[in-house]
Amino acid sequence: MAGTLAGLILDLDGLAIDSESTYRAAWRAAAAEMGYRYSDADWAGLLGLSGPEVLAGLANLAGDGFDQASFRQLSGEIWLAQVETDGIAVKPGLPELLEAAQAAGIPYCIATNSRAAAARRSLAYAGLAETFPLLVAVDQVARGKPAPDVYLEAARRLDLPASACLALEDSPVGVAAAVAAGIRCWLVPSSYPVDALAGRQAERVLSDLREAADFISAARSLPL
Repeated sequence: MAGTLAGLILDLDGLAIDSESTYRAAWRAAAAEMGYRYSDADWAGLLGLSGPEVLAGLANLAGDGFDQASFRQLSGEIWLAQVETDGIAVKPGLPELLEAAQAAGIPYCIATNSRAAAARRSLAYAGLAETFPLLVAVDQVARGKPAPDVYLEAARRLDLPASACLALEDSPVGVAAAVAAGIRCWLVPSSYPVDALAGRQAERVLSDLREAADFISAARSLPL
């Protein structure tokens, strides 16, 4: 789909910052401490979901007796200790991507399935506290991804029609949300193999954000 690119909307966890790996590490450690074991496929199936949906998914996989409140508290304590020591890594190519958007005069926004406070906290641990003035979180809309709400609100805050925006996503849930909002989407997978449906729904499948930066730099003179 070709057209003018006027706004850029980025997912946060797994796309802009490598927070998903920190969450998974904390969840795995908490699950092990509580006596639960999940497969890699189980964890992959939780990519892109909101916190409550992750808890519900883990509980469903574990069966009766899974204490969501205890798991939430324990995993949160493990996560906080981890990121206070190590921080959260920025995904490769993010600085180049934002620089390309700024050079092209393209405004950008975060649209995330995290709650606003959690998203801002993660950005701070990644050293990006002041990088994204515009951020739409799951607790600011009626429904989280894969519903289109966060993307529609992001386009509204950018004061742009959805069709003039580009979404960058790393998960099938996020791609589905962007497509449902009528926003073109590029997939930068955070796990492999690439989900077949997400790969078909996305306009492009890229290896990292540097590729996205290159395309956006070229968009100043070439149609997307």
